[in-house]
Amino acid sequence: MSVSMRDLDPAFQGAGQKAGIEVWRIENFRPAPIPKSSIGKFFTGDSYIVLKTTALKTGALRHDIHYWLGKDTSQDEAGTAAVKTVELDAALGGRAVQYREVQGHETEKFLSYFKPCIIPQEGGVASGFKHVEAEEHITRLFVCRGKHVVHVKEVPFARSSLNHDDIYILDTKSKIFQFNGSNSSIQERAKALEVVQYIKDTYHGGTCEVATVEDGKLMADAESGEFWGFFGGFAPLPRKTATDEDKTYNSDITKLFCVEKGQANPVECDSLKRELLDTNKCYILDCGFEVFVWMGRTTSLDDRKVASGAAEEMIRSSERPKSQMIRIIEGFETVPFRSKFDTWTQETNTTVSEDGRGRVAALLQRQGVNVRGLMKAAPPKEEPQAFIDCTGNLQVWRVNDQEKTLLQAADHSKFYSGDCYVFQYSYPGEEKEEVLIGTWFGNRSVEEERASAVSMASKMVESMKFVPAQARIYEGKEPVQFFVIMQSFIVFKGGVSTGFKKYIAEQEVDDDTYNENGLALFRIQGSGPENMQAIQVDPVASSLNSSYCYILHNDSSVFTWTGNLATSTDQELVERQLDLIKPNLQTRAQKEGSESEQFWELLGGKAEYLSQKLTKEPESDPHLFSCTFTKEILKVTEIYNFTQDDLMTEDIFIVDCHSEIFVWVGQEVVPKNKLLALTIGEKFIEKDSLLEKLSPEAPIYVIMEGGEPSFFTRFFTSWDSSKSAMHGNSFQRKLRIVKNGGTPVADKPKRRTPASYGGRASVPDKSQQRSRSMSFSPDRVRVRGRSPAFNALAATFESQNARNLSTPPPVVRKLYPRSVTPDSSKFAPKSSAIASRSALFEQQLKTPPQEPSIPKPLKASPKTPDSPAPESNSKENDKEEKSMSSRIESLTIQEDAKEGVEDEEDLPAYPYDRLKTTSADPISDIDVTRREAYLSSEEFKEKFGMTKEAFYKLPKWKQNKFKMAVQLF
Repeated sequence: MSVSMRDLDPAFQGAGQKAGIEVWRIENFRPAPIPKSSIGKFFTGDSYIVLKTTALKTGALRHDIHYWLGKDTSQDEAGTAAVKTVELDAALGGRAVQYREVQGHETEKFLSYFKPCIIPQEGGVASGFKHVEAEEHITRLFVCRGKHVVHVKEVPFARSSLNHDDIYILDTKSKIFQFNGSNSSIQERAKALEVVQYIKDTYHGGTCEVATVEDGKLMADAESGEFWGFFGGFAPLPRKTATDEDKTYNSDITKLFCVEKGQANPVECDSLKRELLDTNKCYILDCGFEVFVWMGRTTSLDDRKVASGAAEEMIRSSERPKSQMIRIIEGFETVPFRSKFDTWTQETNTTVSEDGRGRVAALLQRQGVNVRGLMKAAPPKEEPQAFIDCTGNLQVWRVNDQEKTLLQAADHSKFYSGDCYVFQYSYPGEEKEEVLIGTWFGNRSVEEERASAVSMASKMVESMKFVPAQARIYEGKEPVQFFVIMQSFIVFKGGVSTGFKKYIAEQEVDDDTYNENGLALFRIQGSGPENMQAIQVDPVASSLNSSYCYILHNDSSVFTWTGNLATSTDQELVERQLDLIKPNLQTRAQKEGSESEQFWELLGGKAEYLSQKLTKEPESDPHLFSCTFTKEILKVTEIYNFTQDDLMTEDIFIVDCHSEIFVWVGQEVVPKNKLLALTIGEKFIEKDSLLEKLSPEAPIYVIMEGGEPSFFTRFFTSWDSSKSAMHGNSFQRKLRIVKNGGTPVADKPKRRTPASYGGRASVPDKSQQRSRSMSFSPDRVRVRGRSPAFNALAATFESQNARNLSTPPPVVRKLYPRSVTPDSSKFAPKSSAIASRSALFEQQLKTPPQEPSIPKPLKASPKTPDSPAPESNSKENDKEEKSMSSRIESLTIQEDAKEGVEDEEDLPAYPYDRLKTTSADPISDIDVTRREAYLSSEEFKEKFGMTKEAFYKLPKWKQNKFKMAVQLF
């Protein structure tokens, strides 16, 4: 499309350069900008152009243009608004979606810009209209319709305007009444209260009284009597009569027209296909209620104006005032438009569009206009954030048919691709302890064990009164939250579960389950020490990728391979993963392009391999949907520009960000539907409402109202947890807020202590969590998570080449080149000490675990997730649970006290120079995490400024913090 300055109105210069709303009113057939203070005010005699600019995650700007026509606007003004909208689109690069909005029949997207509603005022600037400014308050009656956004219309102040189906607002001088028709829904009543609050703030200065009247209560209370008094007393309401506004149009019949020389000519076809649309022409797709104007990429500005005029005439001549007209540009078709076609192949050519956008920008720049917003913004380069605390307690079970086996702490992050797992993660939230219960399905796991895993996780959630969030995760689709919880995550080939063993026996296939003494190749990936993975792949050269590092081992031979495109972080993660896969063995470093013959022999010879980094599904801008699930049929409605107030406690909602699906379940949802939340998420993926080709294995979270974690609330511009702590349905909650001046009055929440399935029944405080790395005792819950300070401390204290299970290698650069293997003889004095300490830890890990006790959830029925207990034994179980909790607490205190004693025990003293990691003659047989303990009393006081006794009386976390500050070693 060719563009010249004469085609662009000067009022649009600089428009759409930043996120927000801009409005122009048509005055003397020219667009005049509206000041920000007046945005949201509309007059019935005017026409407006509204531009909504949205900043996307990609860094680009999306534009939606609406032209709003008041009921009293002139045809000339309406035509001007339609034409100027096309010009504004051209000024923005020709990619915006354009909507025609008629007063009283606005789209939900348009109304979402001006929540809670718009109430047009009488008057206008043209055709002799004058803006009406009321000097005295006039009693008015409004009808409100809508469950998600509210259509507000002023109706005659008379009893005949009322009916049983709608909600009405009577605005008097001293009080605002909301009349709830008996057939209206709770959600509609709650949304109407937002309009009441708007009227109270806008027209009464936020000081008048508010009253609600229920249809059918007659004169039961004083407020009802006062309400009916305005109508001359109570009388039966008439039935709602059908009007032209209630007329519906058949949207199942679609007709395609080609616009040529101002005429819309029917296109003969058996079915709608993308191939019918010619890039050099404009088309009209008439769907009854919706009328689409499709404009080819190469069409001229005049062609687009003519096509828009033809569509306007089609709507006018068929007397369809409620019909919505949407104009779209080739390559930027909306989901509703594409869904009308039987087959649609998206042929978006963003390069061409960007070139066109650049030409417009260059044209305006020559005129001295700031065009920064018209140029494509570079996508932000940010590491994905987990939005979850990594210092919590983790428990993991492997599924074996209908049973689950609790894993030892050392195996929490070691999964097999043929198995299914259930995990429970308790962690400190912003206001209370939060719990995430989830399932992980290996790619080769069997369907029966997947079903068992989901059932077990659901029972655990149900037994805890639906407080925890629930997650369903597939191998290869793990979200960053999962990786941060697991930290050092390893996926082995094969499986050890009963179901997998049965499967390979029935299928008569080879069992390729990982053998630590056999041939294995691991791809190393991640973003840092608290988010790193080792994925076992086929041990062949084609599995390599230049963007990663790998570990290859065969019995005692261990190789590390570094791709030319791998980062220094990737290389550091290899060192850390070696501690978990092949500790205490000498490795041979291989650099891409200079590999040894033995390396290629183990992989079966050289072969072609990839060089690009593997990409996961990107997270897109979130979309919110309201869900109705009846008779296995899922119906969804998108809610635009959503906020927390759009979540109704009676309903189920879905937040879709493409890479992950979040199912939010309100507290007032019936229990049956709560249990179906995960199924609803799966049905949503199948439905694919946005036509975005959702992966059936995308992670699904089930979030219960009142337990929203940070990785869910991040999708909302603001979040007030006190709103979900209120009792009652949506209408009752909103009414309390309105009557309290817009401030939620929350019921005081009780701090819940999450139930634990084996191990401790409560979560230690944050100071304990952050001062520990891992407990290797199989009888204890894994108190885990190294804080960044602890990682830095370990890096300072540890020798650069000594690796053992208790202390990961430091995040520092090697002193020797990465492509050269260091001389092992230099490290011989330390190797024996490291081996002896590692053997000690391995002996602890092999200690057979005791059968874990499974205490019941607090304040719940005496049940465990797996087996119910008789009611008659409830008191005895309570006593046993208290006794068990006391014993666990006692053991914990004893263990913590024992650790303090160990800190103060007598140790041999060594000179400071020999305790440093850079020492030429280092001490080998010491605990590298406590180097300061080997200083003499004199040197300790000199270096630390306090005595040993005083230092070891400090809490662990203060000790670590102090050592981090001095950094002596």
